[in-house]
Amino acid sequence: MEKIQLNNGITVILNDNKNTPRAAVTFYLCLENYEKKAGTSVILNRLFLQGTEKRSAEEIAKETEENAIELYSEIKADYLRFKGLCLNEDFDYMLELMEDVMLHSTLKDFDKEIVKLKGEIGAELDSPKTKANDTYYKTLFENHPYGNTYTKILDEIDDIKKEEVEALYKDILATSKKIISVAGDFDKEKLLSVLEKHFGKMVQNNNFKSNIPEVKLEKDKLAIVEKDDAKQAQILEGWLCPTYTDKEYATVCLMNSILGSSGLSSRLFLELREKQGLAYTVRTVFDPKAKCGTFSIYIGTEPKNIKTAIDGFKVEIEKIMTIPVGEEELNDAKNNVIGKRGFYFETNALISSVTGMYELQGLGCDYEEKFINSIRNVTSDDILNCAKKYFSQPKVLTVLAPEKFITPVKNQIL
Repeated sequence: MEKIQLNNGITVILNDNKNTPRAAVTFYLCLENYEKKAGTSVILNRLFLQGTEKRSAEEIAKETEENAIELYSEIKADYLRFKGLCLNEDFDYMLELMEDVMLHSTLKDFDKEIVKLKGEIGAELDSPKTKANDTYYKTLFENHPYGNTYTKILDEIDDIKKEEVEALYKDILATSKKIISVAGDFDKEKLLSVLEKHFGKMVQNNNFKSNIPEVKLEKDKLAIVEKDDAKQAQILEGWLCPTYTDKEYATVCLMNSILGSSGLSSRLFLELREKQGLAYTVRTVFDPKAKCGTFSIYIGTEPKNIKTAIDGFKVEIEKIMTIPVGEEELNDAKNNVIGKRGFYFETNALISSVTGMYELQGLGCDYEEKFINSIRNVTSDDILNCAKKYFSQPKVLTVLAPEKFITPVKNQIL
């Protein structure tokens, strides 16, 4: 792995992976500013492949299909990411196509995409699980760009003007910090020449500073969603916690594995599913973002079990806050986390994506080895102290269920 810069200052990560037939590139644009109306960035992202100044949407689709090229984009509050994958011999051609889509999109079919997006979001929100998840994040990140969920988008999408999408597009190209991560079997000098040709005229923001505000949760919040046709209660409980760059990041990864992300061996699975039979699915999720991380517990259970399930959450949280994790359980968690990391580097597409993300977060593209060492060095006391610190902070509890099951326990569950 090698890190260099184009003449315009864009960082390029070279992952030379010999004897692999397909090459991958991930282009990150770290956002300095954020959307002012929920949904603006989503619409922008959907329009990239709808046509450029010299290609129609149909021509883009035809070219990618005929040349076995995978090209797509996604946007988050913190970054815009373009990803491409192709046969080695088509790499220059794919980069030309990526350049065209990134820099010369006409943002055609704005009105059509608005209508389509509204319909798709409406269909998604018919799912009780999606609705509960939407409510949870909107409550946790109230009045923050991270809280621009489906329902927030529906509230604001009709006020979005095409000019606002165009302005966001120009702002991203002008103010973002840009990182290109490539993985494959390539000749270094030829590769750099091709990258200079396609992206050497882009503007790199060497004084980048994110304007996305810090995240604060001042008090406990309860969000109730009454859905009388729901067959299951959907319950989410969560806290703010460290993100990638915090010293406790590795500790939270292990805590996540111990409590609920390691499947059959996790504490919540064993206690709430195997022993109490409360649910088929119970898990925890650690979701790091640029400004903070979130740690959540999820269960789908019979509505009559709402209070029992939430009490079960409390029991397991109290245990990890007060009882040191045993050596065997800690080692199992370390092996689980480290073992899963191997999947992150199985393909060139994953390698380019992961190493680029590390660089984006300020960790350095070679962060993986440092992370593994951090995992190995976490102690039982580290987990105990981390659990006390973050699980003692304000939390958000979201419950979706029929009204008749919520009313009896509403005053007892937070």
